Amino acid sequence: MTNLLASATSPYLLQHQDNPVDWQEWGEEAFAQAREREVPILLSVGYSACHWCHVMAHESFEDDEVADVINAGFVAIKVDREERPDIDAIYMSATTALTGSGGWPMTCFLTPAGEPFFCGTYFPKATLLQLLSRIVDVWADQREEVLTTGSRIVQALAPAATAGLDTPLAAAELDEAAALLANGYDWQDGGFGRAPKFPPSMILEFLLRHWSRTGSARSLQMVEGSCEAMARGGMYDQLAGGFARYCVDAGWVVPHFEKMLYDNAQLLRVYLHLWRATGSPLAERVSRRTADFLLRDLGTAHGGFASSLDADTEGVEGLTYAWTVPQLVEVLGAEDGGRAAALLEVTSSGTFEHGMSTLQLRADPDDAQWWEGVQARLLTARNQRPQPGRDDKVVTGWNGLAIAALSEAGVLLEDSTYLEAAQRCAGFLTQSHLVKGRLRRASRAGVVGSARGVADDYGNLAEGLLALHQATGEPQWLTVAGELLDTALTHFADGLGGFFDTADDAEVLFTRPRSMADNAEPSGQSALAGALLTYSALTGSSRHREAADRAATAAAGPAAANPRFAGWMLAVAEAMVAGPVQVAVTGDGPRARELLRVARASTSPGLVTAHGSPDTPGIPLLANRPLVDGRPAAYLCRGFVCNRPVTTPEDLTSALSAR
Repeated sequence: MTNLLASATSPYLLQHQDNPVDWQEWGEEAFAQAREREVPILLSVGYSACHWCHVMAHESFEDDEVADVINAGFVAIKVDREERPDIDAIYMSATTALTGSGGWPMTCFLTPAGEPFFCGTYFPKATLLQLLSRIVDVWADQREEVLTTGSRIVQALAPAATAGLDTPLAAAELDEAAALLANGYDWQDGGFGRAPKFPPSMILEFLLRHWSRTGSARSLQMVEGSCEAMARGGMYDQLAGGFARYCVDAGWVVPHFEKMLYDNAQLLRVYLHLWRATGSPLAERVSRRTADFLLRDLGTAHGGFASSLDADTEGVEGLTYAWTVPQLVEVLGAEDGGRAAALLEVTSSGTFEHGMSTLQLRADPDDAQWWEGVQARLLTARNQRPQPGRDDKVVTGWNGLAIAALSEAGVLLEDSTYLEAAQRCAGFLTQSHLVKGRLRRASRAGVVGSARGVADDYGNLAEGLLALHQATGEPQWLTVAGELLDTALTHFADGLGGFFDTADDAEVLFTRPRSMADNAEPSGQSALAGALLTYSALTGSSRHREAADRAATAAAGPAAANPRFAGWMLAVAEAMVAGPVQVAVTGDGPRARELLRVARASTSPGLVTAHGSPDTPGIPLLANRPLVDGRPAAYLCRGFVCNRPVTTPEDLTSALSAR
């Protein structure tokens, strides 16, 4: 017998539809029931690719004994954190405040008014049963004290006013941030800090931009070292491409095997930019294979991209991906199997669990043709294994990140497949996720959900559409991006330069969430700041540039104090300091394409491009910019100062190189 989750669009919620727990989705109906029954609420928050979410579900939520206790004494609400990041954010703030740490599954007990009074994460069955019993008793005997506790917690979590520096992040602050990052860099194994290690995508993008502006060898070294370590270790899929969520060790050997769209989209962009800067063959190879992974494994029928692949297969983490020496020999034969085991660091004792090993490629083999054959044979064999589940929910903001990355991959790698995928995704999102001028957070199987878009959805999608506009020259993407940004300024801005995560007319929670810190993806604050900056450079809009400057100023204090959690805001600030640099290429044909290729090869953090016929409607940078003597021309402007137009790649290269 199914519960009330059977009609949900979230794959994570649907995984719990057959639990004996009487789960409900978040909504007024559930809270009304709690008030009517006069019982507390059990709020369980997780996501589809979460290993320990599955463990707790199997141990407790599929258990009749646990379900009986929950159903008798609580209203049970299940939330997909990826679908409702606003709910996740406010209750995670309560969890970390009360326990000192957080994570998923998140388990919170609330009053019927939604105020948290006890929070935690994963609980084994026996512990959970004890906790449920204790809370039932306390609710019956000390209810007024519980209600008072909930109110005090809510008051303590009320958001503080935006607190920024008096001036935006300038060159000196950015140089200091790079120095602070160098102090925390792992000069032995790459990345930052010790175990566990997460891919520092936004930090690497900042450091690449810092290197471009300053020539800092140290900044480039941190990028190159991290990118090589990640690409050669177990976190990168050596057979099929794509990155796992993070590594549990400092040496990038053992990953937590879930693969997330937001990680791979951001890493694709970083490796593309590293290849553009250095010509690294490894960075180019990883870029292509990561883009291929997005299209092959996360693409959906409607054009959007799925959220993730699970860490577990049939309840066993890494079952699909790990190998033993005998398994390699079985697929490849004794000679090739032994050779592959040595190359891929597969040992008799194992580098993972139960004698299994992750695959690493610490050095390229001498015989590339042999390795390509081995890769193909191992991947064919691996595809016959049970495969991890896929969360095919299409999240607006994460797809915006994918559009940006694939747009750039299409033009930098000169592969139309990637650009076409970005166009299909943008078309789907703007037609389906944009409802009456407002974004929805997610869809599944082409059906859009009811959850409203949050600030990072607006910022990341605008960022993606602006990248797509620069790649295609189609003005529609610039127009829609501007409309999204204006909506964000109207409904998310706090009037002081900051942005709330939720709109001013969104569902009222016990506090209105906001964050200045980047986490696994850009915060709404930094995503909007970056998109506002790019839009202003492409249109000349001083209003949007001023909004971007205010957003950077509002986040300057936290960014300067803790740059590891401000990578994208720092990257945006680099573009502010270095730009805007505007290159408009008028005309078409091979000469125009070569001029555009030169512009796109520039690593300047503040550079934007436009291309098309002179005076193309809807593209401000092409206004009043004719051909020169009937030939395609490139118009280069820095800030408010424009050079004379040039018609040769050599002249454009020279102009872009001038400081």
